Amino acid sequence: MDKKISIAAVGDNCIDFYDNTGEYYAGGNPVNVAVYVKRMNGNSSYTGVVGNDDYGRFMIEAITAKGVDTSHIRILNGKTAITHVEIKNGDRILGEYEEGVMADFKLTEEDIDFLCSHDLVVTGIWGMIESELYKIKGRGVPVAFDFADKLDYEITQKAVPFVDYAFFSCDSKSDDELHEFMKFIKSKGPGIVVVTRGEKGSIAYDGNEFSSFGIIECDVVDSMGAGDSYIAGFLMGILEGKSVEDCMKKGALSSSETIEYFGAW
Repeated sequence: MDKKISIAAVGDNCIDFYDNTGEYYAGGNPVNVAVYVKRMNGNSSYTGVVGNDDYGRFMIEAITAKGVDTSHIRILNGKTAITHVEIKNGDRILGEYEEGVMADFKLTEEDIDFLCSHDLVVTGIWGMIESELYKIKGRGVPVAFDFADKLDYEITQKAVPFVDYAFFSCDSKSDDELHEFMKFIKSKGPGIVVVTRGEKGSIAYDGNEFSSFGIIECDVVDSMGAGDSYIAGFLMGILEGKSVEDCMKKGALSSSETIEYFGAW
């Protein structure tokens, strides 16, 4: 039997607290990606820290219930991170972020050994591990990074040389501006640079050509997790040996499934 694809997600987690309803969900970029990988029948783990509060217990239980390996979540004395959210016309508006114990997150050497036992490691701009990426890259394990909308940011500049698959989000620049930006990022090290553009779909650049893909039409309920589910789909496609265009389609399909319900998952 073929070995299942395994993706290690590492970095930030947070409780997405919907201020207008009082509902809350487990979330955070790497956490979401790990859950979506399981949804697509891959294996995944999440490495990070939570507080010793009710939200921390809820986070671990929620992730575990989705089948994600939570053996490398540490519990620290303090509060689990919280992001305050509002929904307006199906779009999520992110408010105050309470960092909590995430401020103290550091990888151990044992964590790095664990991460490198997977086929690929994925993290993001708030993941707190940009200084450790060289260790993972140096062991020949591919690294994917979600830079969100931080096109020019200190962490972006620090992380890019050690990233194989670089993801950005931007719907405000022209195609020509994005192409120049993506060429610049590609020159710094990544194998593929991807920019998601909301309703405009996505663009990918592999150093030879630009590829574009639109969106999969669906009923939008809550856009929370749209980008993370795209990343999960794209990376699953990469590890399945698909073409860049097919990876983009797999990402868009995954995203369309997520935005049809409240919460990231």
